Amino acid sequence: MPTLTLPTPDGLKPFTLSAPRAFPKATPPFPRLALAAAHVVADPLAEQDPWLDAKVDWDRTIAFRRHLWSLGLGVAEAMDTAQRGMGLDWTAAQELIRRSLDAMQDMPGAVMASGAGTDHLAPGPDVTIDDVIRAYEEQCAAIERMGGRIILMASRALARAARGPADYERVYARILSQVKQPVIIHWLGEMFDPALDGYWGAADHYKAMETALAVIRDSAAKVDGVKISLLDKEKEIAMRRRLPGGVRMYTGDDFNYPELIAGDAEGYSDALLGIFDPIAPAVGGALAALSAKDLPGFHAILAPTVPLSRHIFQAPTRFYKTGVVFMAWLNGHQGHFTMVGGQQSTRSIRHLAELFRLADAAGLLADPDLAAARMRSLLAVHGVA
Repeated sequence: MPTLTLPTPDGLKPFTLSAPRAFPKATPPFPRLALAAAHVVADPLAEQDPWLDAKVDWDRTIAFRRHLWSLGLGVAEAMDTAQRGMGLDWTAAQELIRRSLDAMQDMPGAVMASGAGTDHLAPGPDVTIDDVIRAYEEQCAAIERMGGRIILMASRALARAARGPADYERVYARILSQVKQPVIIHWLGEMFDPALDGYWGAADHYKAMETALAVIRDSAAKVDGVKISLLDKEKEIAMRRRLPGGVRMYTGDDFNYPELIAGDAEGYSDALLGIFDPIAPAVGGALAALSAKDLPGFHAILAPTVPLSRHIFQAPTRFYKTGVVFMAWLNGHQGHFTMVGGQQSTRSIRHLAELFRLADAAGLLADPDLAAARMRSLLAVHGVA
């Protein structure tokens, strides 16, 4: 196995890679629905202003979705992992959704749902609740015209315009009354996006939960499920136990996903996670073990991925996308470590070196020689010979 020198808190130290793990063959259907929020691959050779433009390598981006589908995972498209609102605007998101829907057609059993939000409406003091409703309607209609299913994303404009829970209830009731198919409601916490602080009309998550549950109960037939991304398993479990019958909880907890997916005597969570993008082979293998009622095998596969996920999603959590794309580069899914909006710069070389070690410990560096060569090139740019 290759050896290279990595920065640590105690200086530069040699590190020898391990052999990658062999995971059980992913053979859907699985006992849980598992959607991976997928990243986009930037086009680093396009003429652009890297902090301002979103130039996408469409071929590589769609190839990665095929990789996820081949492992039995569904795709949550044009979500925050795809840098929605952090480099990818609504215009580019529509193109991404269209291309992914086209690619699904020759992937038997492929599942996908796409993010509809209000990101083409800039939050501001003059934005009204009616403006927010129209923005949601525009995006939902566009996705439905393409034949897509909807993930109803949290809205920065709504968080700014709302004066209390009643405004959230009004907006969601209006949108849910119009959708053609049941949607997934996405509650994204402020740790992922500070502009969403106080969502549902309360800074306290349990008070906010009451409003979210009221919205779901009032329109349960139009809600497939709810994904909460609060990085707090107790809050997810509390909400899961109060959902109406037939409404799924999709875990968005990138810190505690194995136990939430495994569940307890009162239920379990399905999953819609950004961490599933870089750890997809392990997820497919773990779900195959769960299908075989091998709960110890399920946990044995996913347990080593948790330290990796907690590192990737450490505060500031919104910069987790950098670690996701870094893993895709190390594993050969793209030929460069460049992101739309120049977001590759949001994590330090020390952070990436530790990510490299944790990915190795989880058995997720599929080709150790390739990963080592790419890590050496990045280290050289940062002055590590």
